[in-house]
Amino acid sequence: MSSWRSLILRIGDKCPEYGSSSDFKEHIFLLQCAEQLPHKIPLYGTVVGLLNLENEDVGRKIVENIQINFQNALDSESCDRIRILMRLLTSMMCSKVLQPVSLVVVFETLLSSAATTVDEEKGNPSWQARGDFYVACILSCLPWGGSEFFEQVPDEIERVMVGIEAYLSIRRHNSDTGLSFFDDDDESGKGSSEKDFLEDLWDRIQVLSSTGWKLDSVPRPHLSFEAQLVAGKSHEFGPINAPDQPEPLSQLSGVPYGKQKHHAELKYPQRIRRLNIFPASKTEDMQPIDRFIVEEYLLDVLLFLNGCRKECASYMVGLPVPFRYEYLMAETIFSQLLLLPQPPFKPIYYTLVIMDLCKALPGAFPAVVAGAVRALFEKIADLDMECRTRLILWFSHHLSNFQFIWPWEEWAYVLDLPKWAPQRVFVQEVLEREVRLSYWDKVKQSVENAPALEELLPPKGSPNFNYSMEEGKERTEQHALSAELSNKVKGRQTAREIISWVEESVLPHHGLEVTLTMVVQTLLDIGSKSFTHLITVLERYGQVIARICHDQDKQIMLIAEVSSYWKNNAQMTAITIDRMMGYRLISNLAIVRWVFSSANIEQFHTSDRPWEVLRNAVSKTYNRISDLRKEILSLQKNVLSAEEAATKAKAELDAAESKLTLVDGEPVLGENPAKMKPLKSNAEKTKEEEISVRDSLEAKEALLARALDENEALFLSLYQNFSNVLMERLPEDSKAQTLRALKSIQADEMVVDLDESSEMDVDNENGRPKKSQSNGEKASKVHNVGDKEQWCLSTLGYVKAFSRQYASEIWPHIEKLDAEIFSENVHPLFLKAVYSGLRRPVSEVSSS
Repeated sequence: MSSWRSLILRIGDKCPEYGSSSDFKEHIFLLQCAEQLPHKIPLYGTVVGLLNLENEDVGRKIVENIQINFQNALDSESCDRIRILMRLLTSMMCSKVLQPVSLVVVFETLLSSAATTVDEEKGNPSWQARGDFYVACILSCLPWGGSEFFEQVPDEIERVMVGIEAYLSIRRHNSDTGLSFFDDDDESGKGSSEKDFLEDLWDRIQVLSSTGWKLDSVPRPHLSFEAQLVAGKSHEFGPINAPDQPEPLSQLSGVPYGKQKHHAELKYPQRIRRLNIFPASKTEDMQPIDRFIVEEYLLDVLLFLNGCRKECASYMVGLPVPFRYEYLMAETIFSQLLLLPQPPFKPIYYTLVIMDLCKALPGAFPAVVAGAVRALFEKIADLDMECRTRLILWFSHHLSNFQFIWPWEEWAYVLDLPKWAPQRVFVQEVLEREVRLSYWDKVKQSVENAPALEELLPPKGSPNFNYSMEEGKERTEQHALSAELSNKVKGRQTAREIISWVEESVLPHHGLEVTLTMVVQTLLDIGSKSFTHLITVLERYGQVIARICHDQDKQIMLIAEVSSYWKNNAQMTAITIDRMMGYRLISNLAIVRWVFSSANIEQFHTSDRPWEVLRNAVSKTYNRISDLRKEILSLQKNVLSAEEAATKAKAELDAAESKLTLVDGEPVLGENPAKMKPLKSNAEKTKEEEISVRDSLEAKEALLARALDENEALFLSLYQNFSNVLMERLPEDSKAQTLRALKSIQADEMVVDLDESSEMDVDNENGRPKKSQSNGEKASKVHNVGDKEQWCLSTLGYVKAFSRQYASEIWPHIEKLDAEIFSENVHPLFLKAVYSGLRRPVSEVSSS
């Protein structure tokens, strides 16, 4: 220990690159380490304490530096930095570097801001997310320093605890409605009756307090040096200022409240929503606070090592806790992968981390992951539609990295379920995604233990070309036209030449429908060999398609042809439509209309195919707007820079022109002509650059205004279509006011039918039911929702998912949507799904 201490204290000493050790900057890496590896903060706090013993000036400067960083984090609303720096300050207080009273002042400053925020008269309760975050930060410091606080400043910290209790009494309970992993949680009011995250954390801290702040999951290395650290000088922490309070609202509900609440929750998101996959017995060895602490450790490692997957896995399996936590680790990772409205990182990151953890803990973690999959599969019918999609994408990708090995025979019973049953659809979609990641025969081989599941495999992805020259197939005039077009493309004729041929020789004699089908099918076939071929065809001959499909109705026909050509390949259907939208051959409104055509509507609860196309279209529209906003922000900065440059150049020119210079012995106004020329040139050039950047900014702002109008039209069309199809199929309000009631409409009848057939098909040789029958019995317990009801449940789930995912783009148009779509004529279940996704209070449903 002494050699370790000596090494740490000598860092930078007598080093020519760093010079004298009196400069605290050579030790600043400690602050960076604390922010990058926050689960080691107790160690770094102790190191700062030991440094402070040797040189109190270093300790003081580190405290000052943290104070500056902390204020910047508050001003920039950087949640992770605020939280981590508060934990570091707590550890430094334990190591006698920081006066406890100074930290109490920080707590009280944040607590005062939080209380003012939720005060209905002085504050703005729509910003409760910020107040909750501040209070959660205070509470989360106590496991790292509660015993020191109550030992050194008991009255002051007790005052903080009383203040937190008072805050909890005046804030609104934070329901998870709209963000629950399971639909049943919303329906049962579970989110309202159970403690929210802050209330739960408060209870855990209360239990910790009652046990004398004793816990094993937080290392306390400073205790080994307590006798020495007492001699160090404790420094004051400078004052900090919480950000200004948002302007109060005139009323605590309605659209203005909803918009601000949404904005606040984006700025201060809840870090975790617990996904309880496993029974409590798997984690019962922990104190209540231990779960919170291990979650913090895991989330911090995921956050700060997100670019280093192997190091991330290594740190996750080596946390400083004395108990096993594989089950909690799995629950925490899955809670992030499925977190709503979106995970902190791209889902692929969690896929890689889970893979590396399976390799790091081969004897334990793969079985835990498999158990999590089985548990989630059992509840798949209640899992939120967005979570379901993410789970399918993750699971298929995970299996592709482990040779597609899975005991599919366990799930073979899904074949006895109706084609719309969520568990059957889940297996079907996982297999479809696996084929995308490998090839059909490989995936077929992977289900050889349950060969009947081959029925759920997608068709082999070959094109469905109308004009293929198969043997025995009749050759029509359209075949000849297709061959002629193909030859023209191979002969490198231009798009203009082909347009002339189509308009002069094809369209007048064969009509629009035949012409469109022939041109689209032929060009798709030419581009079918690879993604690169497709792009090349669209770039060279997209104008031909655009000339034929120049309005929305014809674009819908175009999408239908793409879907027909790639009917055996959902991936290529989605890619082709997405690329065509990128080249502006198809509008997003045409895609919405096609998705809601009768053929696709029937697939809403049995296939992800139409939803993938719709998600791509809405995402592409959203990404265009996001890109334009980023470009405008960059151009606005460039305008300021150009203005400054032009002003400076003009000032230099004016200064030069104001001087008196002798020319041929005569005084002349202005600098020497040789000096004036470059100054004039520079002033003209910078002014031109300023004008050019301003023009670019105006052009981008015009594009953004147009894109926002298109976005409004898109959401009006989307919700109008959702409302129309649901109104046709949802039962009367009196029969189904909740999802639970919708599920139970046909349940009794189906249970009776299944009971009557459960004694059939007995194998007389051994007196036991046949294997297929046992599957049927298991299936009868799993699914008893009718076709129509499941269609409604799935579609409502997608309504909520789209509303939640694009809430930031929907809220600016909410008044128009309220007026034109969300009127009293729509079905209450549709409206509840929308409101749930937007997290608008359900009480507004009846009043809208």
